[in-house]
Amino acid sequence: MENNLFNLNYKVKVLDNFLSEEDFSELCNLKIDQNTNKEFNILHNEINNNGIIKSSIDENLLKRLHKNYHDRAINILRELNEKKVELYEHSDFSIIVTSKNSKFPIHDDIPNKLLSGVIYLSPQKNSGTSFYNDKKGSNKTNIDWKTNRAVFFSRKERETWHSYEGDGFNNRVALVYNLVTSKIKDVFRIENKNYFFGNLRLKYNPYIHKFFKTTI
Repeated sequence: MENNLFNLNYKVKVLDNFLSEEDFSELCNLKIDQNTNKEFNILHNEINNNGIIKSSIDENLLKRLHKNYHDRAINILRELNEKKVELYEHSDFSIIVTSKNSKFPIHDDIPNKLLSGVIYLSPQKNSGTSFYNDKKGSNKTNIDWKTNRAVFFSRKERETWHSYEGDGFNNRVALVYNLVTSKIKDVFRIENKNYFFGNLRLKYNPYIHKFFKTTI
C-alpha cells in the first residue's frame, strides 16, 4: 500500500512493508527494556554518510539501516518538500517504547526534523497516529497501526499537527526515522515562518510538556 492523505492541509505518506523482512525481524527481536513505569523508553541512534554519531543498538544494524533506507528517505523528503533536502545533516533511528497508558499531546514536531517518520514494529495490534488540521484537533485522520507500516511527513510550523497514545492494553514499539538538521533559521525561511516565535516554542515546549502535558 502506498497512500497520500489528501483531506489534510499537508501531505502524509503511508508505505506498507517499508523494511525488508530481515531488518524488520532483527529490530523486533532486539532486547528492549519495556519498563511500564516509564511513559517512554528511547534507544537513540544517529548516523550520517560519514559514519555513526551515536549508537544504542548494534552498530552493524545501524549502518545497514542507513545504507538500505537513506536514499529512499531522501526521495520521500524531496517529494514532500524539495527545498529542505539541501539542509540534511544526519539521520535519527530511535526505537521508542510507549507505555500502554501513555498519551502524547497534539504537536507539530520540532524544526530540526526535515522528515518525520515512524515505522510500527510491535505488537500486532495497537493504536497508530492521528493527524489534524489544527491544534484543536479538527478533521482528525487516523493512520491505523499495522506492523512494518511507515508514516512520513515533512513538518511545518503550526501546521503538521499530530498525536499518538497507547491503546491501554500493550506497550507500543516503533522505529522513529527522522532526517535532521541544525540549520533552524533556514528551515523557517523555507517554511516562510517567523523564526523568533518558532525558536521560543522550540525552547520552552519541552518544559511545558514536562509539567503540563501539552505544547504551545
